[in-house]
Amino acid sequence: MKHLVAGIMMCVAGVSLCAAVPEKLEVVSPDGTHRLECYTARTASGVNTLCYEVTYKGKKVIKQSRVGLELDNRVWEKALGFRKLEQPDCWMDNLEVDSVSYGKHDEVWNPLYGERSTVRDCYNAGTLYLSKKDGSKYRMNIEVRAYDEGVAFRYFFPEHPQAIFHKVTGDLTEYTLPEGTKAWAEEWAQAPFDYVDVNALKHPVERTLTLELPDGKWMALTDADVDDWCLTKFIASTKKRNTLESVMYSPVDAVTYFASPWKVIMVADKPGELLEHNDIIQNLNPPYEIADASWVKPGKIMRETTLTTKGAMETIDFCAAHKIPYMLFDWQWYMPCTSFDGDATKVVSKLNLPKVIAYGKKKGVGVWLYVNQHALQKQMRELFPLLHEWGVVGVKSGFVQYASHRWSVWLHDMVRYAAENKLMINIHDEFRPSGFSRTYPNLLTQEGIHGNEEFPDATHNTILPFTRMINGAADYTICYYDKRLKTTHAHQLAASLIFYSPLQTIFWYDKPSFYGGEPEIEWFEELQTVFDESKVIDGTPGKNVTIARRSGEEWFVGLITNNDASTQKVDLSFLEDGKTYVAHLYTDGGEETGTRTQVKCSKLLLTGKQALMFALKPSGGAAVRLVPASERDLKEYASYQGETL
Repeated sequence: MKHLVAGIMMCVAGVSLCAAVPEKLEVVSPDGTHRLECYTARTASGVNTLCYEVTYKGKKVIKQSRVGLELDNRVWEKALGFRKLEQPDCWMDNLEVDSVSYGKHDEVWNPLYGERSTVRDCYNAGTLYLSKKDGSKYRMNIEVRAYDEGVAFRYFFPEHPQAIFHKVTGDLTEYTLPEGTKAWAEEWAQAPFDYVDVNALKHPVERTLTLELPDGKWMALTDADVDDWCLTKFIASTKKRNTLESVMYSPVDAVTYFASPWKVIMVADKPGELLEHNDIIQNLNPPYEIADASWVKPGKIMRETTLTTKGAMETIDFCAAHKIPYMLFDWQWYMPCTSFDGDATKVVSKLNLPKVIAYGKKKGVGVWLYVNQHALQKQMRELFPLLHEWGVVGVKSGFVQYASHRWSVWLHDMVRYAAENKLMINIHDEFRPSGFSRTYPNLLTQEGIHGNEEFPDATHNTILPFTRMINGAADYTICYYDKRLKTTHAHQLAASLIFYSPLQTIFWYDKPSFYGGEPEIEWFEELQTVFDESKVIDGTPGKNVTIARRSGEEWFVGLITNNDASTQKVDLSFLEDGKTYVAHLYTDGGEETGTRTQVKCSKLLLTGKQALMFALKPSGGAAVRLVPASERDLKEYASYQGETL
């Protein structure tokens, strides 16, 4: 129904219908920075090809590029009597422009949770209406939205009067970029990154794809609203230089009316602005479809690693003592968990799950359970109501299929069914978000990231905020005490803020016994997972990043460097003017700290007129919690004098 509503809204919003056949559709963002033009261009063979261009601040950033989809409806056409219908070389070839319409939209809404508590959905819109004059009664619309944050377009198919099913076999959308454009690319969702010229992308690469343009501008290519589609990636064209083509993982079988996902193009002066502008993805998804989401409660979570009743009780006690509202039993709480012969309704004998859940409720700690694709596919309809009856609060789904049209629909329907049973969801492995959490906020987070359980280096971590994190929340899985870490512990503290997730996993490989009274653990205790405001203070992929997030009156700041040491300046002008704050500082110290983690904890007074200076160690970082100072604080702590920390 959401696609029908969207199509009708565009018709109603139209304020300018051309009497004659229009030459093009042109939509400009409210602030005038982004412009998308869509038009037909006749080829040498006489075929009208649909094309588009994008400009940013008056400069062309997407040159003439093709748009459209390839369809193969021949079998269904013949079945319904269209046996003499002429087939063009490409399904798009004989579409003709009928008209255009324009509209605009502006509203403010409040997410249940997020990086910001208030989101503005403001755009100018346009629709290009096309049809075939061959008696087939085919129609297709190009729907465009231009935001201050970027532009988006999708393909909408009105209802076909003969009920012909549409089989989409290819995505013809191109992105022709300026010569010299570089890409931060990865071939799968949990891969490391390559920094290469766009012409070197010989294998399909993931979205979001972040691009560095030769004039110093930055671009992100991604998508939104993909619950009824397949995975689409990007690859360099072999026919057209500096051009990326779209690669569909599988055909999509659709019944009209329907719409493709939104294609999103964001352009900015700085890479951090791409992350700050990622609300565009939420805005391109439908609003809540859960009537009462009061049971959806973000928070921090710790994994229990022994899968025993005793170990679970100890972990619950640790979580309760350190303000961690959730505990997870990962795989092997039922066996065999990677086989269709497994039964997720039966718990291994060494774990008294009812006793643990009851103890957790008493301590204010909810229990999550991992469930593998095999059990989900075999017994989800039986399992989810049972888990809710047991008192389980959430499910972490593992090794799920997600890329083909069939499995994408299945996976999103799993989230819907979980909502019916008041279960929160964390999707692990390759799945990446495209804004579905706006519609079904019980989907708190997902992996789709080369995260900490694989022990990436610090340079990789500085790339993630400007690439993967544009998609949305990521379960990075902080592994705080593990000896295999390739970064400092202050870097780990900062990462728990930088990598936003409403369900923030900490102590992934750890046990309560690993805790040695390290004072910096108070950072995890006070860390929030839902924010009112988020700002990228500084950063460049592969070099460094500094992010500040506000929850109520408190600010949390995380900064990390790459594998090399660096000096970082944190401008504090985001703080409320005229107010003094206590800065709780967590930096990389040395042996003098007296702890194995070697994190130095200190407190200073400061204001928004100052800037903090940090000398970060190789692979290091720093975390700062800023709390409005009380009268007692003003007497107890010294003021910051500009020294390098």
